Amino acid sequence: MKKDKAIDQYIKQSKEFAQPILKHFRSLVHTHCPETEETLKWGFPHFQYKGIMCSMASFSGHCAIGFWKGSLIPELQKIEDSSAMGQLGRISDLKDLPSDKVLATIIKKAMKLNDEGVKSPTHSKPKSIVDVKIPDYILTAIKKNKKVAANFTAFSNSQQKEYVEWIEEAKTETTRIKRLETMLEWVSEGKIRNWKYVKQK
Repeated sequence: MKKDKAIDQYIKQSKEFAQPILKHFRSLVHTHCPETEETLKWGFPHFQYKGIMCSMASFSGHCAIGFWKGSLIPELQKIEDSSAMGQLGRISDLKDLPSDKVLATIIKKAMKLNDEGVKSPTHSKPKSIVDVKIPDYILTAIKKNKKVAANFTAFSNSQQKEYVEWIEEAKTETTRIKRLETMLEWVSEGKIRNWKYVKQK
């Protein structure tokens, strides 16, 4: 089992509630994909097998798990939850995860896609912050904080666009600045623009 000390440290520095979630998912990946290699990309753990396979991240109130080619895995599409980055929604307890059997199937399907060299329709190359047209003042603010930049980059284009439009629609400079500050706080916690209205598990 090839483990990266940087991932050990990432888990250790995560909130107490997050540690068992991250450890469990990490263990499942290594169990069903012994050849996986761990690495930190964009500030959070990724698992590689003939290319990026999946990732996990922890925030102040939840964890998120994503599969690089998730849109091509039927079993994952059936349970997809877009309330957070990744496809499994906001995970705050082990019971929020799909069963080990379901996760094993998803991991194996992700491996097969990489074995076959199938390209993801949404992530054929690493998604960049500049995929969405972002005003310079917002882009500068995002890039000042590595965690904010990493989380914002991990959001889908539509989730990024929701934040940009919300800020740009402000009718006064004061409101615009306040919304920008709020966005930076929420993104640092892995929250999408309308997180308050997403049904909690």
